[in-house]
Amino acid sequence: MKDYSYIYNAHPSFIEKMYRQYQQNPDKVDAGWRTFFEGFEFAGSPQGDESSGEYLSGNVTKEFGVLSLIYGFRTRGHLISDTNPIRKRKDRRAHLNLQDHDLDENDMDQVFVAGKEIGLENATLRQILDKLYKIYAGSIGVEFAHIENREKRTWLRSKIESMNTHGDYGLSLEKKKRILSKLNGAVMFEKFLHTKYVGQKRFSLEGGETTIAALDAVISTAASNRVEEVLIGMAHRGRLNVLANIMGKTYEHIFNEFEGTAIPDMSYGDGDVKYHLGYSSQVKTIEGKKVDLKLAPNPSHLESVDPVLEGFTRAKADILYEGDYDRVLPILIHGDAAVAGQGVVYETVQMSQLDGYYTGGTLHFIINNQVGFTTDFEDARSSTYSTAAASLVQAPVFHVNGDDPEAVIWAAELAIEYRQKFNNDVFVDMVCYRKHGHNEGDDPKFTQPQMYESISKHKNPREIYVERLIERGDVDAELASQMEKEFWGDLQKRLDLVKQKSLPYTYQEPERAWKKLKKNAKITDLKSVKTSITKKSVDTIVDKLINLPEGFNALSKVARLQKSSRKLIDNKKIDWAFGELIAYGSILLEGKNVRMSGQDVKRGTFSHRHAVLRDAKTYEEYNRLSNVGVGQGEYMIYNSLLSEFAVLGFEYGYSLASPDSLVIWEAQFGDFYNGAQTIVDQYISAAESKWQRMSGLVMLLPHGYAGQGPEHSSARVERFLQSCADFNMIVANITTPANFFHLLRRQLALPFRKPLVVMSPKSLLRHPKCVSDISELIGKNTFVETIDDVDAVASKVKRLILCTGKIYYDLLEKKEKDNRTDIAIARIEQLHPFPEEAVQKMLAKYKKGDVVWVQEEPANMGYWDYILRYLRRTPIELIARPASASPATGFKKVHDDQQAEIINMAFKL
Repeated sequence: MKDYSYIYNAHPSFIEKMYRQYQQNPDKVDAGWRTFFEGFEFAGSPQGDESSGEYLSGNVTKEFGVLSLIYGFRTRGHLISDTNPIRKRKDRRAHLNLQDHDLDENDMDQVFVAGKEIGLENATLRQILDKLYKIYAGSIGVEFAHIENREKRTWLRSKIESMNTHGDYGLSLEKKKRILSKLNGAVMFEKFLHTKYVGQKRFSLEGGETTIAALDAVISTAASNRVEEVLIGMAHRGRLNVLANIMGKTYEHIFNEFEGTAIPDMSYGDGDVKYHLGYSSQVKTIEGKKVDLKLAPNPSHLESVDPVLEGFTRAKADILYEGDYDRVLPILIHGDAAVAGQGVVYETVQMSQLDGYYTGGTLHFIINNQVGFTTDFEDARSSTYSTAAASLVQAPVFHVNGDDPEAVIWAAELAIEYRQKFNNDVFVDMVCYRKHGHNEGDDPKFTQPQMYESISKHKNPREIYVERLIERGDVDAELASQMEKEFWGDLQKRLDLVKQKSLPYTYQEPERAWKKLKKNAKITDLKSVKTSITKKSVDTIVDKLINLPEGFNALSKVARLQKSSRKLIDNKKIDWAFGELIAYGSILLEGKNVRMSGQDVKRGTFSHRHAVLRDAKTYEEYNRLSNVGVGQGEYMIYNSLLSEFAVLGFEYGYSLASPDSLVIWEAQFGDFYNGAQTIVDQYISAAESKWQRMSGLVMLLPHGYAGQGPEHSSARVERFLQSCADFNMIVANITTPANFFHLLRRQLALPFRKPLVVMSPKSLLRHPKCVSDISELIGKNTFVETIDDVDAVASKVKRLILCTGKIYYDLLEKKEKDNRTDIAIARIEQLHPFPEEAVQKMLAKYKKGDVVWVQEEPANMGYWDYILRYLRRTPIELIARPASASPATGFKKVHDDQQAEIINMAFKL
């Protein structure tokens, strides 16, 4: 079917003018117009021949007016659709009146050939309009005209225009009973909680109970279309209902959480409120298909779970489903205010079609309450709909009335068909209402008195649906009464706390790997972990890194870099980049995967990594770790979009799927990580305590003062250290390539998983002293938490300088230049957990001298306050930049003067 949108957008009088020109001389009109008029005349001919010009000539303006009207409904019918269950829709000026298309009431009973465009033969305008209103302006309004891909657009149009228009969307009686059953369960659950726990926060689904029937239909349809696992991310509104009626969590379990008597799965952590918790289950659909379900835990930071779920989904596809995205389905359930207002939604949708973040398309289901906390939708967005993000990837949007369950199910099932066919995002915007305030103790009439006056008189979706079924004769009054009794009988059982049988659950392979890990790990468990590798492994990896494949045309700069690396290797030395790449290569040789993403990670912000090279002639990419050895793991490295929040969230989600993959996110500069502060605070630092979910995610945050200003100096290490407690993560600032190698390998060698935050270097990447002997990677070598001054003689030392990171080399340069044998410089490589025992040994060793902590960061930032937690009883002084509101000065000379002052003060006794 050709796309004549440019014609339908034209005014009918202009089209008639073009048609007259075509009749006089077809060659004088554009080929597109000519093809259209030829098809139009053929369609309009009673004999189906091409002699129809005279047949149409008297009515051509009207015919084109009807075509224009049809196109108008296709593109703008959603603006007048009956999707709002509680109030009249705002006039969006859809221009779908007859007069807008040179038509009037006198044309209503005229027959128009244009009806064939929507499958109506010899139809009057009245019949054409009736169908248009039913399919494009009934309980469903569809946005799809913005989709550029013709195949997608035509497929959707065909599906929509073949819709059963007899009021029930062609649903079978069994499916209608299923819908009613799920509505019964949804309403029953809310009544149970409302009766049992009066006034308690539960963020009910009342007003949007059709969500449960929709999700049930989505899962069944997906399972019938090859989906084996469904992953759900959602906020707190309706979450408990989803847990009970979709995930199969028992009322008893939920009751215990309300009472505060629930026993966590693991005997540690602080726990979280009941409407933030995740859950896993396995269900059978009505067709008998088994489906794995996962509901991700989430905080109250709305939409932050979106990229986390997408990362989790991608990992599932990579690890369990061989990259077949048709077998795993992510569903994100949004509120209308959050999906419109939270920027992470934009970031998540924007990344959805990128190679590194693709998940085969997401179903976005919006529970559109038409209000956000107390803010009316007109104050909550500038866009017409809350689903504006859909246009980023040209995703179709189904706006549907939440009081019409059959319409919601029809739209939801079609959405899944679309996702499975085109592997693209799709949005279902279910317009409903929120029966109570933001929570059950909140009075919404303070801010929406008119809206809530209407809601107070409004029947719930179940009551409306029962009446409709009886009225249509789909179910008789006796059956409805029987289901009603069953509904109240089930409710009474729940109130009487009759035990439900929990669903059986079989752990997936990655889940079994998680279960083998140590829970409630102790800091002492960090000791005695083997991280070294054999010399043979080192030689194998180095050979692959140094020698490029035959026929590869290296850029001249790359050739020079390779030459420098070879020279280092010949001297049995490695720099930072080689220490890092050898670590990855060794993990790959063990059959485990390494995934890394972030801005510019393939090359590295500072042009040091060069993990992926481009051929100078073919421009093809070459992954230097793709061919390390037989049976190796996969090295997946992706340059990300310019996002911190969504990308870090995605990688965190990826890290949750399996403990056997090393997952890394690198910031372009460490300063920029705070664009993802929500992910750090709500997930990385606290998820194990709240939800007992371990993660081994690595964050590489380039950090160090080099006179580049306040946005290119500090990764705000003080914020991470302030969040450190209960052994929730590891924070490090490493000074040697070998120790970095061991630190990375330790992530997968530990019998548990903890997030690792590294203040990674910038200037040290090429510092002539920041090299290690290859021998430090093999034998009994392992990660060291502190590094003592090997040249210092304790009896001669008058001052012990404690420091971490890059400033060590500035201090070392001063010490060697001035030949200061009375100074010892010791490095703390691992900041958290703090290596208290090792530090105390050094303090005892140099007890004759005084002790100073030296840092580049201002006194109110950096490590000082954290260090004092452990050395409060030690006489220790701080040498640092003065306290400052900004991390660093923007003036290079001021920076240089400050840096020199710090170094000089450190050596001034």
